[in-house]
Amino acid sequence: MNATALIAEDEPLLAQALQLELARAWPELQVLEAVGDGAAAVKAALQHRPDVLFFDIRMPGQGGLEAAAELAEEWPADQPFPALVFVTAYDQYALQAFETQAVDYVLKPVQPARLRKTVDKLRELLARRQGGDGSLDATLAQLRGLLGGTAAPRQPPLKVIQASVGTSIRMVPVDDVLYFEAADKYVRVVDAQHESLIRTPLRELLPQLDAQVFWQVHRGTVVRATAIESVLRDEAGKLHLQLRGRKEKVPVSRLYAHLFKAM
Repeated sequence: MNATALIAEDEPLLAQALQLELARAWPELQVLEAVGDGAAAVKAALQHRPDVLFFDIRMPGQGGLEAAAELAEEWPADQPFPALVFVTAYDQYALQAFETQAVDYVLKPVQPARLRKTVDKLRELLARRQGGDGSLDATLAQLRGLLGGTAAPRQPPLKVIQASVGTSIRMVPVDDVLYFEAADKYVRVVDAQHESLIRTPLRELLPQLDAQVFWQVHRGTVVRATAIESVLRDEAGKLHLQLRGRKEKVPVSRLYAHLFKAM
């Protein structure tokens, strides 16, 4: 079958090597573009709508997992999501997660025999999708599993956040925090009365939070579950949370909308 693909890889020589091996293993595949970072990958994928995505798991700024999650948020719900293949150096947590979620991967440097197995899987998957088997919900479930499964091991829950307020440090009890929100190079720590900033990235903060207490509702937002007063749906069908003690509404991404279904 004549399929199309997009490669996102920040090392040009590795991208070129992957493209050459793909040409040998799958001559009918058309590589539409090769880009070097996650943001460019999302933009190019939305423009080209390829059948297959080869995403490097670690890229400057936004890695492959985060880019795939953002793309899933923006992808039209009535169209099959591209088949995902992650390109990675050996990483114990990542490989275990890929295998658990049944998502294919290619190790660096690319091995022709392993790539041919990936190509066979992709051909079979795309053939099934021609018959109408292309659920975005299934992809979202895989991405949720990957985003959780490739994280660092859980650590003892934080009790206090040391946050910057101007030129001083404010000690914020975690029990007071309503939500955390990624903002540029910082994470906003928001309680009922104050907002503070910390430099710890959200992905490093998550393993230190109690997952039963704090729910991730967006790739850049984690909220205290008991602080959620109501869940609102706008005219476009997107969900927003109203938190106790706050006026602003917190958006819920498509990736985490499954958390909010009536019991």
